[in-house]
Amino acid sequence: MSKTITFQVQPGGSLRGEIRVPGDKSMSHRSIMLGSLAEGVTHVTGFLNAEDAISTLEAFRAMGVKIEGPVNGEVTIHGVGKHGLQAPEKPLYLGNSGTSMRLLSGLLAGQPFDTVLTGDKSLESRPMKRVTAPLALMGAEIVTQENGTAPLHIKGKAGKLQGIHYDMPIASAQVKSCLLLAGMYAEGETSVTEPAPTRDHTERMLNGFGYPVQREGSTARITNQGKLTAARIDVPSDISSAAFFLVGASIAPDSDVTLRHVGINPTRTGVIDILRLMGANIEVLNEREVGGEPVADLHVRSAQLKGINIPEHLVPLAIDEFPVLFVAAACAEGQTVLTGAEELRVKESDRIQVMADGLQILGVDAQPTKDGMLINGGGHIGTGEVESHGDHRIAMSFSIAGLRANGPITIRDCANVNTSFPEFRDLATKLGLALTSF
Repeated sequence: MSKTITFQVQPGGSLRGEIRVPGDKSMSHRSIMLGSLAEGVTHVTGFLNAEDAISTLEAFRAMGVKIEGPVNGEVTIHGVGKHGLQAPEKPLYLGNSGTSMRLLSGLLAGQPFDTVLTGDKSLESRPMKRVTAPLALMGAEIVTQENGTAPLHIKGKAGKLQGIHYDMPIASAQVKSCLLLAGMYAEGETSVTEPAPTRDHTERMLNGFGYPVQREGSTARITNQGKLTAARIDVPSDISSAAFFLVGASIAPDSDVTLRHVGINPTRTGVIDILRLMGANIEVLNEREVGGEPVADLHVRSAQLKGINIPEHLVPLAIDEFPVLFVAAACAEGQTVLTGAEELRVKESDRIQVMADGLQILGVDAQPTKDGMLINGGGHIGTGEVESHGDHRIAMSFSIAGLRANGPITIRDCANVNTSFPEFRDLATKLGLALTSF
């Protein structure tokens, strides 16, 4: 990722057309992890061929799993069974992928070999104590840097982990998933209670592979008494990627966009709920279920958005979509207030501060708070040069802001768009966004 990429967006325009955005990143990660631990051959379609998901795929290859692809979104995984992973010959480099690092730390804590997890500069600055602390309660041995960051040195404790009950202090699907994966290798029951609903792809997919996970209210339970059996996984389009076009078509006049085959898992649809509360015109069409996950086509047309107080119960259901929701708020009439989103400060960047800084450069009244943002919308978005700080969602969000800008927007440090959505530029320009990169 040494190559720097700059985006430039010309102002105005509308979005029109029909597209299918790439596969869901969360599910792509988990399909590799669980397919590798399954008995038999797992076939995945719709796999996201982007750097984050490839980091997970390469890690399992390094642990002795034969994986074919991805070719046109298809991956074939020759599972080695729950106890079939082999010690990697060198540290596992996970690029920019926090999901890979946090979930693998739980999975690897119960193996009969030691591992080291590393990543790029951004990943190695992100907090890992949120997973290493509860794993330590299970008997895991993971050495971090002094401030709790990677590299993570994991001592395999096969047969020595103990199940625990953990009340998560902050709603985080990554922490929940990490502990459930560790629980597959722990004595007794492991249970996790979340303070608010988070994405449940891990539980759904474990069940899809035949591994029993009990869910009662806000608690998920797992034991080491189970095995994974190979399955067919069809990964729907990623709603986090669709979100850029949901906002873009809402804010740009004369827009009309259909997004095909989007995953609408109820733990992920906060962005639709929030936009609808703001007055967005979004229709959910052709609802169906694919591989245990709900899928639909989303039809969105221009609307006059209004500012709202974002309900806190929706925050964990839209945590990755807030950068582009801040752009929606800048274009809405009146004030939008976000609270309860301190998690945004420890993503690929401090997304509260970075978005506030960029919006202010573009003339938007955006005031960061400890756990959110206060945005007075209604004015036009101005012209200027903003920094994405290597955060893919920041780069794409400011690209969408160009639809309502009164001059060009230049966005620096956009190479990491390839970590989650390499087709973004092509799909955005196909729909009508005047985006170039150099």
